[in-house]
Amino acid sequence: MLLYEKLRNRRLILASKSPRRRELLSAVGLEYCLAGDYDVEECYPDTLPAEEVPEYLALLKSRSYPEQLSGEEILLTADTVVVLEGRILGKPHGREEAVEMLQALSGVRHRVVSGVAIRTAERCEHFSVSTDVWFRPLAREEIEYYVDTFKPFDKAGSYGIQEWIGYAAIERIEGSFYNVMGLPVQQLYVRLDRFLENK
Repeated sequence: MLLYEKLRNRRLILASKSPRRRELLSAVGLEYCLAGDYDVEECYPDTLPAEEVPEYLALLKSRSYPEQLSGEEILLTADTVVVLEGRILGKPHGREEAVEMLQALSGVRHRVVSGVAIRTAERCEHFSVSTDVWFRPLAREEIEYYVDTFKPFDKAGSYGIQEWIGYAAIERIEGSFYNVMGLPVQQLYVRLDRFLENK
């Protein structure tokens, strides 16, 4: 039985404001509804390794969900970070920070890590997926063109792989392309299918 059929009598709730995550879930054929807005203070222990932060935050978002889940509901939460030499590059706070982040990423490898939590009233499963990304060396005018045209201020690391910069500047990736967009949808599909099998 296909996953969408297994979900026919369930209610998949996506707790995310990301349009990319919504697009990816729809593209893989999964019907979902959006969670209402709720506040989560996205903080984590200073001692937590950078690559473990997204899974920690995905779990935090799941546990902070204010509604009690019914027996047929499945809550999906996620978080994505860009890690450069052990340092997290979050969403930029303006043009200059966006330019600085892309200058730091220019010509080097970085890692994109997404954490995902799947939870029902009875169970919770969580996991993370990593993808390595290489940018070619970028001229400042290229960086400024991208930032001024696409305004990537809602994106970790100040870029969206599905935009101009992905076509023109990313030399190669190792791992899931869609993970870099913000949701490791292939792994989610497999894990969600297994989650439903192991009731």
